[in-house]
Amino acid sequence: MPDNAAAWLHDKPTALKVGPAPYTPPGKGEIVIRNRAVAINPVDWAIPLIGRQAFPWVKYPAIIGGDVAGEVVEVGEGVTRFKVGDRVVGAACGLNSNRNRPAEGAFQIFVVLSDYMASPIPDSLSYEAASVLPLCLSTAACGLFQKDFLALQHPSADARPTGQTLLVWGGATSVGCNAIQLAVAAGYEVFATASPHNFDYLKSLGAAQVFDYRSRSVVADIIAALKGRTVAGALNMGSGMLGACFEILHASEGEKFVAQAAGPVSLSDLGSGGPLDMLRVMPKMLLSNVATARKARRLGVRHKFIFGGSLADNEVGPAIYVDFLPKALADGRFAAAPPALVVGQGLESIEAAFAVQRKGMSAQKVVVSL
Repeated sequence: MPDNAAAWLHDKPTALKVGPAPYTPPGKGEIVIRNRAVAINPVDWAIPLIGRQAFPWVKYPAIIGGDVAGEVVEVGEGVTRFKVGDRVVGAACGLNSNRNRPAEGAFQIFVVLSDYMASPIPDSLSYEAASVLPLCLSTAACGLFQKDFLALQHPSADARPTGQTLLVWGGATSVGCNAIQLAVAAGYEVFATASPHNFDYLKSLGAAQVFDYRSRSVVADIIAALKGRTVAGALNMGSGMLGACFEILHASEGEKFVAQAAGPVSLSDLGSGGPLDMLRVMPKMLLSNVATARKARRLGVRHKFIFGGSLADNEVGPAIYVDFLPKALADGRFAAAPPALVVGQGLESIEAAFAVQRKGMSAQKVVVSL
């Protein structure tokens, strides 16, 4: 069997340690890829800080990470979509509570993927560019299409206009860039918020109107722009911005639901994740959650937090990775967004990539080549 290596996480706040890892053959409905690029998400560096609090089911030592791109080296029983040598991008679901195994973690050389959570990529798309997609694409899809969230109609090549408008708060985030494209491909008009220097980029992804989230009048401006429109709901990626989404939906016609992909405080507030940092952050989180719940009840708006891997267990996963993404990437209807910022080579570079990501990203995603 091939020699494998991984960046391991042990059971305490610690740096990842690169070392040998077992090579796991694919099971039924699975493929193994030789990983060529991984992307970094905020949750990747947050887990070493607060893993037991946020992911109590994780077994240590663990291999974390969710975004991979590479070529297929082995296919399991029943797999017909892929063959050895195919170039693919996929969502590594090793941290899902019902999987919870190192073989499906991204930060290693050979990764096991469910075949329906992977998509072929065209030769024109580099592994690094493709690797930005999985977790942000999955998170956006969960919030937009799962039945317990916004339950929008699925994207397709021939989606008819629905006559409804979706609000995407945080359009220049990784999730926001994908949410805009998915919603447009499903027939929805999209209003988004961002910094002005990202307005043109978000419009190139399909946003109909973009608003400056720093503007003092942004809530009133969006409410005015939505007058006469039917709102399909909102997807929020702005830490502490749920209240603004509540106010907009309360004042508009349509769905009063916010799919929430950001918490009341930014992960950057966690500091080093030590006891003093947690003692400082936790009261702020609790008070914010209480205030948010009260405001939601008062304004008649529902909200729910997204777990980006949940589509692996329902119809949305195949709808995105099997039915939509392969053709959309091949014919250029869907862009691998946001652009990749490659910051290193090899598993040893992942820790340094965490540091870059923690500084904050706007319309970019940190990537490490393998």
